[in-house]
Amino acid sequence: MTACSSVASDVSRWGRSTSLVQGTSKAPGFKSSSPDKTLRSQKADEFLKRNHPGLLISKQKIRQSEAIQLVRINREREATNIGFSSRPFVLCGLPTKRPAKGALVHERRNGHFLLQVTGHPKYGIPWGQDRLVPIFLATLAMRQQKQTITFRSAAEMLDVFGMQQGGSQYRRLIAAFQRVFGATIFFGTDTQRERAIVTHQARFNFMREARIWYSRDPNQALLPGSFENEIVLSDEFFREVTTHSIPTDLEAAKALSSAPAALDLFMWLSYRCFTAKGQERIPIFGTFGLAAQLGSADYARPRKFRERLERWLDLVHALWPSCPAQISGDGEHFLILPAMALAAKGA
Repeated sequence: MTACSSVASDVSRWGRSTSLVQGTSKAPGFKSSSPDKTLRSQKADEFLKRNHPGLLISKQKIRQSEAIQLVRINREREATNIGFSSRPFVLCGLPTKRPAKGALVHERRNGHFLLQVTGHPKYGIPWGQDRLVPIFLATLAMRQQKQTITFRSAAEMLDVFGMQQGGSQYRRLIAAFQRVFGATIFFGTDTQRERAIVTHQARFNFMREARIWYSRDPNQALLPGSFENEIVLSDEFFREVTTHSIPTDLEAAKALSSAPAALDLFMWLSYRCFTAKGQERIPIFGTFGLAAQLGSADYARPRKFRERLERWLDLVHALWPSCPAQISGDGEHFLILPAMALAAKGA
């Protein structure tokens, strides 16, 4: 075992052992792990420094570990911070890595659903952490129940997703909004009926107008005149969000903001496990396979994708220990069972 994999294993073991997540049960057919009493009530940085004093652990990894702990504590307390995502981007993911220079089209397929994203020639295709912007927009649209959504400052969005405040992060946020604003989305379905193929297709943009400002002064909540950020969602995106909104865990999105492929898998599993009627076997490869649905880049060898999928699933299990998902013994299928990823009182 390499040093890095050993650290990852220990971080996962630390996360499973905090005192507030004891008693979490695995779904039928999946093994559960007993808490290690010696690890209880320790912060992630304290645990890693003690067990791996010779390794330099990044602040980003420490923040991610603590965010994972918060997700599990909230689930135990049935206090999940509910946000919303839109159907196209749960069924099919945006690119997880920066697209090749000049690439302006991204396409993913999930069964009868097809997602095609065309980027703006100047700004390119939304990718990586840009996927947090549609979640933010969908969440505000559902909470405010209106097509013109407002929020106090760009710092509010950075805080929602656990991004550090500062000039570089603001520039990244503005660039993300530019890519999302300039993108054109094609989302369609085709269903084979008894006598004909029925198709339903829509082409839309996320936003019709956007007015966003930020201040370097963290104490300045609003500009003079109570100026707020204002975004007018497109008719099509607003209709899609309000008609087919999919609940998601905002704290989980924060924890996985720097691991977009794992975030895609978490949201996909949250939806598929909720809608499952029994055990389901989803092919990993092929036209209707999981590899064609997630926003990850294509891998030359199936073994490489399977290895990445195992890593993403480890992160999902760290957030959601009882998640009833695993890779089949032959490595060709993804097995899931009915389950609820969100735990909120009254849900």
